[in-house]
Amino acid sequence: MNSPPPPAHPDAVRDGFVSIAWRDREVRIEYRWIGGEQRAAPLLVFLHEGLGSVSMWREFPQQLCQAIGVRGLVYSRPGYGRSTPRAADEAWDVDFLHRQAHEVLPALFAALAIDEPVWLFGHSDGGSIALLHAARFPASVAGLAVLAPHILVEDITVAGIEQTRRSFMTTELPQKLARHHDDVDSAFWGWNRIWLHPSFRSWRIEAEIAAIRCPLLAVQGQDDEYGTLEQIRGIARRVPQTRLLELPRCGHSPHRDRPEAVIAAVAALMECTPGD
Repeated sequence: MNSPPPPAHPDAVRDGFVSIAWRDREVRIEYRWIGGEQRAAPLLVFLHEGLGSVSMWREFPQQLCQAIGVRGLVYSRPGYGRSTPRAADEAWDVDFLHRQAHEVLPALFAALAIDEPVWLFGHSDGGSIALLHAARFPASVAGLAVLAPHILVEDITVAGIEQTRRSFMTTELPQKLARHHDDVDSAFWGWNRIWLHPSFRSWRIEAEIAAIRCPLLAVQGQDDEYGTLEQIRGIARRVPQTRLLELPRCGHSPHRDRPEAVIAAVAALMECTPGD
């Protein structure tokens, strides 16, 4: 059940699996440790997007951790990557992001014997999960950076997800995603069906995130095809200590489109110096 401690060397990367109990069964979670400059370095936990996984992050987590001298933990949520796929009859409900934030993430921390306050780095759905976790468990979060998070459902989001559904059914998108997921149908349909379900249109978390007290960085591209700047501006209205970063020439994945700007902003948030 328990993972070995994070490696101390800044270039060390260690992959593995750990089991948690969730939804009345044992679920295997894929993870990757990225070593910091020292064992006492802050721990940055990466939460992936709606179709993401450990491998979908590519080299960015290691790039960020090495640039600012922190440790990193990357993992694939249940249903994604090499983690346990959804059961055949398992359909996600409107509370699926809450359950990841309130149930899966604490169980993962317990299984890996992580009992220190962590920093969270969440992208898209992962950003929403990071916000929900920080609001529910303030003592366990030192701070968080969220990229293109969702705090409510917008028309542009639904239109983008509908287009992704068409692409999945008519292009080579399933083959491309299969490079990153053992069960590509589990990953895609679990995410796509709930986001497009009529009951999900009323999903919103502005009131809940007002409980966040830690430092918070909210980043969004001005050309984001899945959401407007209202997503991060809405966070700032509810969480006064929020730092906003609105990036030109940037779509839904700021860490891919503008990695240098994201690294610099996270370094400032964590009071680190890139390149040290």
